[in-house]
Amino acid sequence: MISAILLYNQKGEVLISRYYREGIRRATADLFRIQVISSPDVRSPVLTLGTTTFCHVKHENIYLVAISRQNADIALVFEFLYKIVALGRAYFTRLDEEAVKDNFALIYELLDEVMDFGYPQNTEGDTLKMYITTESVKSESKPVESSKITMQATGAMSWRRDDIKYRRNEVFVDVFEDVNLLMSATGRTLRTDVTGRIMLRVFLSGMPECKFGLNDRLLIDGNDESESSRKTASRAAAGSVSLEDCQFHQCVKLGRFDQDRTINFIPPDGEFELMKYRATENINLPFKVAVMVREIGKSRVEYKIDVKAMFGVKLFATNVLVRIPTPLNTATVTTHVTQGKAKYEPSENVINWRIPRFPGGMEYVFTGEAELLSSMTTHKTWSRPPISMQFSLMMFTSSGLLVRYLKVFEKSNYTSIKWVRYIVRAGSYEIRF
Repeated sequence: MISAILLYNQKGEVLISRYYREGIRRATADLFRIQVISSPDVRSPVLTLGTTTFCHVKHENIYLVAISRQNADIALVFEFLYKIVALGRAYFTRLDEEAVKDNFALIYELLDEVMDFGYPQNTEGDTLKMYITTESVKSESKPVESSKITMQATGAMSWRRDDIKYRRNEVFVDVFEDVNLLMSATGRTLRTDVTGRIMLRVFLSGMPECKFGLNDRLLIDGNDESESSRKTASRAAAGSVSLEDCQFHQCVKLGRFDQDRTINFIPPDGEFELMKYRATENINLPFKVAVMVREIGKSRVEYKIDVKAMFGVKLFATNVLVRIPTPLNTATVTTHVTQGKAKYEPSENVINWRIPRFPGGMEYVFTGEAELLSSMTTHKTWSRPPISMQFSLMMFTSSGLLVRYLKVFEKSNYTSIKWVRYIVRAGSYEIRF
């Protein structure tokens, strides 16, 4: 599938070249330098010249390029390139031109292991470190028997070793959500959705099997929500939820999820992303914003903005920022707020209203006035860019997603401790006026 992997610096010099199939000449590397690196007009990460396709990723100050002469799976090619970036970080902390030059022998060895005749193989960093090591890795790890290395490299669970031991067995679950909103000047919601991801930090001994349940199962069996879910601090997240575009880590057994919406997996050790998802229905908005902006003649603009927290009184948002645009010919700004501080930033033509802590159920008001320069009134009409918000809110989910349970099964039958945290942040949260 992939005929060659090349690494270039920003000048177009080839730092690493590994050829897996015949038919790729050394002069092919010059084509990419001329057509992509030396050309300011290239925007696409995929370039096809005749029967040769170049797929590239720019990271730090280097280009990672995969060359193929077949109808390859482009998504798989880019996934492989990003895996190479992740391996570089795992081995060298930072993958840049200097790291490549200092470790070119090790990089060639890694490229030989992660791909065989153009087909990606094992790209898990923890597994590769068992038999491809640097001096620093050797000093931190114990010698591993060759039989275990072979089993780990060729087994069905390349992401986890079977000899992991912890004195305290814990699992930390973080549900991160970015809520996006676009509201019209009349208060009508034009677009709202949530993009989320579930991150796990796993510190479990042995080879545990985990069973993870979400409240989206309610859409299938129609049962009422469990008592434990109702006691969650996120009151707005009560009820069932419909998820779209779910993407899972390779450790998840997808067949079980399709059957009963439970996520069964043997987790990697440490931190990893269990799943990503998107929700577009029944979105719980953390803040309701009412905006009134009046242009008085050509000399003044008056603002009144009400922001109300729509979450429970026991919760609070932090680092709330409301960005209020001003005309380009603004001379001075006067403001008054019931909470926080407001400051005019002339270089950005915006008023930043900052509220360090915003308790649930509270409503705060901003009023202000912008004086305009009369000498610039002949310029084009003010485009009125939307008001935007930034915030962070703990123990609340805008999609309504809840972790119903997390069960850990292991042959030694040890007791494990689970921790669950929900965090909602503003994605593109904009209100037109």
